[in-house]
Amino acid sequence: MINVPKVRVIDDEGENLGVMYTREAIEQANEKGLNLVEVSPNADPPVCKFLDVGKYRYEAQKKANLARKSQKTQDIKEVKMRPNIDTHDYDVKMRNVTKFIEHGDKVKITLRFRGREMAHQHLGMDLLKRVQDDVAEVAKVEAFPRLEGRQMLMVLAPK
Repeated sequence: MINVPKVRVIDDEGENLGVMYTREAIEQANEKGLNLVEVSPNADPPVCKFLDVGKYRYEAQKKANLARKSQKTQDIKEVKMRPNIDTHDYDVKMRNVTKFIEHGDKVKITLRFRGREMAHQHLGMDLLKRVQDDVAEVAKVEAFPRLEGRQMLMVLAPK
């Protein structure tokens, strides 16, 4: 006796049509103008469903596009300062930093040293510590201050 494969069939409305021969299921799907698609191959017997494959692909593509549209990409914004920055300039820069963080972006703070300012790196460290304290409630420090050549860098990320 030849072993003819059987499948459990679910129609396009989600109704269980029961277990039938594969050839019979394909014929019924063709009568409705649909395809027989295997949904769960590991079940015993395998589960198949009547689907319009083109419509199924279209719906899946639409879902993927919607998911891509709703996700927010995180940019890194850079704010440049000098160690002996004036208070008003500092306030303007800090307003920008908080605005960037509220929009969900990371902020890279770059402190540039010129000439003899390299001898007073503690001023730069103090300034970055002040920045860190000012944004403590909205941001966390992702990369602590480090010296790279003539500039000191710190990266802040939204909490």
